[in-house]
Amino acid sequence: QVQLVESGGGLVQAGGSLRLSCVASGRSLNLYAMGWFRQAPGQEREFVARISWNGANTYYADSVKGRFTISRDNAKNTVYLQMNSLKADDTAIYYCAADRTLIRTPQTMGAMVSYAYWGQGTQVTVSS
Repeated sequence: QVQLVESGGGLVQAGGSLRLSCVASGRSLNLYAMGWFRQAPGQEREFVARISWNGANTYYADSVKGRFTISRDNAKNTVYLQMNSLKADDTAIYYCAADRTLIRTPQTMGAMVSYAYWGQGTQVTVSS
């Protein structure tokens, strides 16, 4: 199985940027499609973005489209989430997750149950 560790979170002012990283160990990352999710206090965990195993395809939640970019470097076993134009509503714990099923429908790629492996999360706080 694969182990995931996120980093890069922190406190940033509204309008600022952060880049999150997710480093995988235990297995090669190119065996997985990867996703980012987030969970705000008192809220359910929600889908943010997904990237195909080779980086050719990316998908985003409407709330982050145009502001966030997911990317990956399989040689470094790392997935990234570049977050620009941050808003207070982006405050949450951000989790990366690995999906053993490489191709999914739009209905399932954003579902938590589609992802078998999860990191411990990294806190992002955006001050207004």
